[in-house]
Amino acid sequence: MTKLSVNVNKIALLRNSRGRNFPDLIEHIERLIALGVKGITVHPRPDERHVTRQDVYDISNCLRSHSGVEFNIEGYPSKQFLELVVDVVPDQCTLVPDAPGQLTSDHGWDIPANRALLLDVNAMLGQENIRSSLFLDPIPDLVNEAQAVGSARIELYTEQYASKFNTEDELSVWQTYSDTAFRASELNIGVNAGHDLDLSNLARFLEIEGILEVSIGHALVVESIQSGMESVIKKYLAIASGVSS
Repeated sequence: MTKLSVNVNKIALLRNSRGRNFPDLIEHIERLIALGVKGITVHPRPDERHVTRQDVYDISNCLRSHSGVEFNIEGYPSKQFLELVVDVVPDQCTLVPDAPGQLTSDHGWDIPANRALLLDVNAMLGQENIRSSLFLDPIPDLVNEAQAVGSARIELYTEQYASKFNTEDELSVWQTYSDTAFRASELNIGVNAGHDLDLSNLARFLEIEGILEVSIGHALVVESIQSGMESVIKKYLAIASGVSS
């Protein structure tokens, strides 16, 4: 079974647009957990345009009362970001190679060019008992690089798959993800995935064996506006458990 981790950034973005605590981020997280979600993801960017540093502390406090719900914090490993992560001690820290003002994540790590940084950060996360994950393009040889810098998991950047879904290129692109996941399994590295996954393309993607977690935010929030959160979460959990129609 694949774990669904809901990225709540867009809920925070909607709240921030009006300058008051509506919608209430913690109330929505409580609701997601009540519906069966077992993971919460945030990406606190330096400009705090959606999830803020205070949100990270508030979410961490909230999740302490929910056994079995994992907290995943993702972001570029700046000094400020790492201080926040070490202070909060989430279950998982996903490292992404984003520039400070970047709109959204759009590529995986060039590990050879960042080897020293990633070695140091992964070692530090390990000392804090925080599981490390590297945002990675679907290239099997990069998994060897991820192992060399000490990553426990990788998160496959799935925009390429999503953009080719239901096209003549879908199979060949899907296969690159499958091959990358298989290489990870050979090296005993866990596999997560995320970016532009949604209710229409997730089931096909999860035909790849061994995907431990998918992080979904933007599409899930839009689908919840369209169809209601309860219905949408129910569908995602069914797909993740492999019992969807």
